[in-house]
Amino acid sequence: MSSDTLSAGPLPESPVLRAAVRARTAAAELAPLPRAAKDAALLAVADALEARTADIVAANAEDVARARAAGTAEGVVDRLTLTPERVLAIAADVRSVAGLPDPVGEVVRGSTLPNGIDLRQVRVPLGVVGIVYEARPNVTVDAAALCLKSGNAVLLRGSSSAYASNTALVAVVRDAVAGAGLPADAVQLVPGESRESVKELMRARGLVDVLIPRGGASLIRTVVEESTVPVIETGTGNCHVYVDADADLDTAVRVLVNSKAHRVSVCNAAETLLVHRDIAERLLPAALDALAEAGVTVHADERVRALAGGTKATVVPATEEDWATEYLSYDIAAAVVDSLDDAVRHIRRWSSGHTEAIVTTSQQAARRFTRLVDSTTVAVNASTRFTDGGQFGFGAEIGISTQKLHARGPMGLPELTSTKYIVTGDGHIRG
Repeated sequence: MSSDTLSAGPLPESPVLRAAVRARTAAAELAPLPRAAKDAALLAVADALEARTADIVAANAEDVARARAAGTAEGVVDRLTLTPERVLAIAADVRSVAGLPDPVGEVVRGSTLPNGIDLRQVRVPLGVVGIVYEARPNVTVDAAALCLKSGNAVLLRGSSSAYASNTALVAVVRDAVAGAGLPADAVQLVPGESRESVKELMRARGLVDVLIPRGGASLIRTVVEESTVPVIETGTGNCHVYVDADADLDTAVRVLVNSKAHRVSVCNAAETLLVHRDIAERLLPAALDALAEAGVTVHADERVRALAGGTKATVVPATEEDWATEYLSYDIAAAVVDSLDDAVRHIRRWSSGHTEAIVTTSQQAARRFTRLVDSTTVAVNASTRFTDGGQFGFGAEIGISTQKLHARGPMGLPELTSTKYIVTGDGHIRG
């Protein structure tokens, strides 16, 4: 059944599809709005988040208490937790989005054809964007802000573990959006906490224009494999730091520790350390001690373990599974490699295609690594933690796409648009 049929007739019985119909109506109202109207709504959202921080944190505390009672891993609990400082940071991100250029209406390319017709390709909103995500309530506001700015309506399906947090956040956003004169249904929480509601969202083709999953490998795989709605695949972050033979030792240790331990529960945290054999004996004692001070357990190959004696590190033997693991915890896999090309081969086999870093003083090595590594982001002498829409200057991100069609890497405002062609003639007909 087409979206036109659903919109023209009675609303469907399913609460999920009813929400999708309302979102489609809201998307049509949002699409032609000028930047000023959207920015005013975003600034109202930021103000409301700050004014109602206590309510949001109180709702979040319910989710955190349930998660801890259920024995949820601390890394996941950290991603779930909202402190007053984190809420203020979310509000600041919304203001940053308001300050970004509006991509809608941007002319991607244009020309006057030989026959005199004016041809322009312009950016337009995607329409209705569905977001399926796990215990990251900050995604609720990030997604809403980016979708509003790019003229899209959004259907938010967070995990049941963050239901109280997401309910509170969406209520704040909807009130602020409506108060600014925009349709409140531009931002909706998908009704229901069951898997069935997710399935309905994944099958709402014709009502929902695109789905973006954010979370672990299982969630992403399920949405990609079972959805009839087009999917932009965001990926897990099995990120690598490779320390080249010509690396500066202090820089290598600093980049490694930041990449791994700055915040372990996020997709741009490093999960594997690769060290060139020519520098291993000089680097690893200092690197292992630094990781130990940060509380990191090292899952090491035989050559790393041979150099771990006398260090403070907690070192355990690495298995094949370790090379493929996105730990999201204070753990890292580590191996010594014989060459840069061996490091690249390891990355090609085990990487999720998210972010890889090289630490080196050799421009030749840096150029070769960046040419050979096929991930969304390749960092040279910089932490993997920089792969982030905010750090890249995009404002809050909708996710990090590890696929190659439509969007790749941190997805900001332009990635939430499509294009259409405007053909202007003067009575032209085709002969």
